[in-house]
Amino acid sequence: MFRWKATAAVAVAAALALTGCAGGDTTSSTGEGGKADRLTLISIAAPTSYDITQGAEWGNRSAFFEAVFDTILRKDSSGEIQPNLATKYEYNDDNTVLTLTLRDGVTFTDGTPVNAEAVVKSMEEFRDGTAPQAATMAGKEFAAVDDSTVTITMEAPDPSLVNLLSIAPGVVQAPATFSNPDAATKPVGSGPYVLDTASTVTGTTYNFTANPDYWNKDAVKYDNLTINVMEDTTAILNAIKAGEANGAKIADNNTIAEVEGAGWTIEKNELDFQGLLLLDRAGTMAPELADVKVRQAINMAFDREALLQSLQSGYGSVTEQVFPATSVAYDEALDSTYPYDPAAAKALLAEAGYPNGFTLNMMSTPAFQTTFDLVAQQLSDIGITVNYTDPGASNFITDMLAPKYPATWMALEQNPDWQLINFMIAPNATFNPFKSQDATVDGYIETIQRGSEEEAVAATKALNKYIVDQAWFAPFYRVQGSFATDANTNLDFWPTNAYPSIFDFSPKN
Repeated sequence: MFRWKATAAVAVAAALALTGCAGGDTTSSTGEGGKADRLTLISIAAPTSYDITQGAEWGNRSAFFEAVFDTILRKDSSGEIQPNLATKYEYNDDNTVLTLTLRDGVTFTDGTPVNAEAVVKSMEEFRDGTAPQAATMAGKEFAAVDDSTVTITMEAPDPSLVNLLSIAPGVVQAPATFSNPDAATKPVGSGPYVLDTASTVTGTTYNFTANPDYWNKDAVKYDNLTINVMEDTTAILNAIKAGEANGAKIADNNTIAEVEGAGWTIEKNELDFQGLLLLDRAGTMAPELADVKVRQAINMAFDREALLQSLQSGYGSVTEQVFPATSVAYDEALDSTYPYDPAAAKALLAEAGYPNGFTLNMMSTPAFQTTFDLVAQQLSDIGITVNYTDPGASNFITDMLAPKYPATWMALEQNPDWQLINFMIAPNATFNPFKSQDATVDGYIETIQRGSEEEAVAATKALNKYIVDQAWFAPFYRVQGSFATDANTNLDFWPTNAYPSIFDFSPKN
């Protein structure tokens, strides 16, 4: 796997895997109230566990959790935060305490109430567990003020908190199940569906029936839901052509023409960027990378349009910034900072004291050999010789974060702003393994965390421009994420997740 977040890592794995199965009735004719009998979806990844302390995850696994659990808040199809279990949220003056007002009358499918005590229990268990995003809740304290009021107290403001409550960290599980070993396969939540464990085959086929007591019945458009797991792109394409599903994640954009030829519609977003992470910005392992002119020359070495065509068949958008197009920081003009210009890149290297180039140690892997070959070729054109080492697929991330290499190719999710900053920019960010620090960057981060909303927006824009100008990274392009639906199904594909929300599917009349 070559991406830290599951949303792309499992997509990469799906392109290589050789297993998968189909099944389920895809009936979607509308009945009373505009509902259809069944929605059948294809996912490229199964949940590792329904116990949220271990397996709660969004990305390509989100539908499994959305089906049976509610989140405290949720995003609509535009990616905007909306009420859910919490009808209202409010910060104190210094943004270190968030107060949530919970919806009355909601129950778990075991009949117990979804009250403040239950919500606090879920957040505590998630924080102290091993789920992929558990660390995002570290240092936060939760309290039930009364049955319908919860407070979240932080040592310092966390601008990502509201967003986190709409995804995995905001999932609420029935308290009694946390000590139950069956929680991994028999989830108890308050969501729109109940898992039919008798007909479900773990890892392969998941069948759900509508929750008769769900608090928001109008949001449930199907009486039954089936999610089939298929990792093989050929199996997905065959299922689409055979009409064995209503919606499917497209793991390989090279199959889009055949999918559309089968009468299906492609919905798309762009969440992930691919390119080089120039990690050793202080030059502790590769002294050359300490010079901004060298990093800028590397950016000018890449013909991004050609790479997009060669490696992604044109499905995506070239970019030179790690903040997504949905970010307040995004500036289209920054994508023209480093035009493809090998001659100018060589001149910059000469100015930096490397007229004859230098050798750069990086990782490679046979699974993406074409990508690595093209990267080496384009760097060679400006005088940089790449010395590749294959650490083995299982060690790719481990060796990167050790850190054992000064730079590497990588595919990473473009998170919401504060999450992105703490994912790859801040001194202690996961993908800042050399702990690179810059006083200007630190100042922007401080303002984003503690300033007014207006100040934070301005600082986020300035931060993005600064790291592009300083060439902290060398992004190539954002990859198109694709989801297909059949002629019987409507979908509003949100811009903020790899897999659609189950609430955004509806039957066509």
